[in-house]
Amino acid sequence: MKATLQKFGKQLSAMVMPNIGAFIAWGFITALFIPDGWIPNEQLASIQPYMLAYLLPVLIAATGGKMVAGERGLVMGAIAVVGCIAGAGGVDGKPMLMAAMIVGPFAGWVIKQFDAFMENRMPVGFEMLINNFSIGIIGMLISFIGFYLIGPFMTGVLAVLTAGVNVLLKYSLLPFVAIFIEPAKVLFLNNAINHGMFTPIGVEQAAQTGKSIMYMLETNPGPGLGVLLAYWLFAKDKATKDSAPGAIIIHFFGGIHEIYFPYILMNPFIIIAPILGNLAAISFYLIFGAGLKGPASPGSIIAFLSMAPKGSTVIALLGVVIAAGISFLIASPIVKLTSTKDLEKAKKKVKTLKAQSKGEVDRIKKIVFACDAGMGSSAMGATKFKNRIKASRPDIIVTNTSVDNIPGDSDVVVVQAVLAERAQKSAPQAKLITIENFLADSALDDLFFELSTGDAMVSKNTENKKTETPALKDVITIDGILLNQKAKTKEEAIRAAGKLLHKLDYVEEAYIDSMLEREKIATTYMGMGLAIPHGTTHGTETIKKSGIVVLQYPDGVDFDGELAYFVIGIAGIGGSHMDVLSKVCTALEDESVLEKMRNTNDKEWVLQQLS
Repeated sequence: MKATLQKFGKQLSAMVMPNIGAFIAWGFITALFIPDGWIPNEQLASIQPYMLAYLLPVLIAATGGKMVAGERGLVMGAIAVVGCIAGAGGVDGKPMLMAAMIVGPFAGWVIKQFDAFMENRMPVGFEMLINNFSIGIIGMLISFIGFYLIGPFMTGVLAVLTAGVNVLLKYSLLPFVAIFIEPAKVLFLNNAINHGMFTPIGVEQAAQTGKSIMYMLETNPGPGLGVLLAYWLFAKDKATKDSAPGAIIIHFFGGIHEIYFPYILMNPFIIIAPILGNLAAISFYLIFGAGLKGPASPGSIIAFLSMAPKGSTVIALLGVVIAAGISFLIASPIVKLTSTKDLEKAKKKVKTLKAQSKGEVDRIKKIVFACDAGMGSSAMGATKFKNRIKASRPDIIVTNTSVDNIPGDSDVVVVQAVLAERAQKSAPQAKLITIENFLADSALDDLFFELSTGDAMVSKNTENKKTETPALKDVITIDGILLNQKAKTKEEAIRAAGKLLHKLDYVEEAYIDSMLEREKIATTYMGMGLAIPHGTTHGTETIKKSGIVVLQYPDGVDFDGELAYFVIGIAGIGGSHMDVLSKVCTALEDESVLEKMRNTNDKEWVLQQLS
C-alpha cells in the first residue's frame, strides 16, 4: 500500500515540481497586484486569471504527457488540457489543475500506444506526415473528451473536495488533518499532498476569497524546525547533534523539508511532535482566519511569509513559531529519554559503493543524486558533492533528478535509503549508494576519497582478511602529527609521510616507494589544501596495520600547481582509517577550523579534531 501511494504521489509531484517557478510567478502577481494586494495594480492583476486558467494547467499537462511519451507526449498533453479548460468555462470556470494531472499522462499514453502500433508499419517517406497528423488528430479527439467529460467531471470533483474542506472548516476539524500530513511527509508523499491536493483546492478558495489556509497545511516549516532544534540541543550522539544546525538552515531557509525526515526515522515515536505542532498551528490560523495568496513552494520561511496577504505577515509568522515551539517541547524529552539510533548507526545499515580498482573508478563519469521530486534534497546533495569533487575530478558530471527518471548513462546513483528500491528499478545499470543524510554521510565520504585518489582505499585482499578492526586511537596518535614542516617538492613531502608511517611501525620501509609510485599514476591532491598520499594496491602487502600520519605545511607544498597545507599519509587495512578521513574532510569544510589547522602549534587540538 505504501509503495502504491508513493508511486501515485511521485507521479503527481513530478508533474508539478518542474513548474513551481510558474506557481511562484502566479503567486507573486496575486499577492502584489490584486485589489487587496501589497501594491494594487489593475492592469498587472489582469495577468493573474490567465496564468491560473491556462498557463499552469497547460504546463502541468504537458509535463505529464512528456513523462509518458517524451516530446510527442508533451504536445499531446498541452492540446488535450485546453479542451478541459474550455469545458470548465475558461477564465471564468474552475481551475483545471487536477484535470491536467489526469489528461496529460492519458494523452501521452494514447500517443505512445499509437507509436508502438506504427513502429513496423510506417511507410517510407511518410514519417513526418504521419507523426505530425497523428498528434494533431488524436490530440484534437482527446481535447473533445476533455471538453465534454473530463473538464465537467473534474469541476464536480473539485466542488465536492472544496465542500468537504468547508465542512471541516465549519466544524473546526481541519487541524486534525495534521495527523495524516506529517507521517505522509516522512514517507516522501509531501509533494503529492501539497501539489496534488492542497494546491488545487487552495486555488479554488483563493479565487473566491483572495487567500486559502490550504497553502499553509503542509508547507509550514515550524514542525520540522522544532524536531531539529531538539536534536541539536539534546541529542546524545555527537554526529547527530553536530549535523542538526546545518539541517536547520537548509530546512528553514532553503525549504527542503526532506532534510529532517531521517531524524524522525531514527526514532519514529518522535513523529508525535510535528503532528501536534502542526495541529496547533492550523488551529491558530483558523482562529485568526489566516491564509496565503498562493502556494509557498518550496516550504521555506521566506516563501511562506512572502505569500501572506498584506497585514497578515505577523499572523503567518506566529503560526510558524507556535508549530516550532510545541514540536520542540514535545520532541525534546523524547530525544533526551529514549535510546535513539545515531546517524552513524543508521548509515551502517545502508549499502555503500566501494570501487575496487583504479580502472573502475576512472570509468565513473556521471553521478546522479536522486530524490522523490528531483529538486529539493537531491539538488542540495548534488551541489555539495560537485563542489567537493571538482578540484580532483573535474571530468565527473554531478547532477540531480527524480528517483523515477534517472538517466540511462548514470554510473553512480546516490539516493536516500527509503527510495533505494525505486532507484534500483529506474537505473539497474548504475551502482547504487544509499544514504540517510545529505549533509554528513560516511558513504559519500567513501565515494569522495575513492574518486579523488583513483584507488579503492581498501583492496579486496585486505578487506577479506579476518583481522580485527583496530581502535581509532591506534590509527592516529599524537606522535603521528608533525607541525610546521617544510618541503620543496611533493615527493619530499610524500617521503616524509612514508618515513613517519614506517617509524611508527604501521608499514615496512618498502611502502614508501609504493606511495611515490602511486603519485606517478595520478595526483593525490584532493582540494581544500589536502593531499592524501598512499601506496598502490599491490603495496598493501607491506602494511603491518592501519595508520594515518598528519604533516602540516603552513607555507604549502606544490602538488601539480595546487598548494597542499596538509599531507596525510595513509596505510589502510580494514575500514578504520576511513573514520579519520571522514573527520578530516568535515573539519576542512569549516573555514575557521581550516585556518586554525594551517597555523596551529597545538598537536593535542589537531588530534581532538580528527579523533
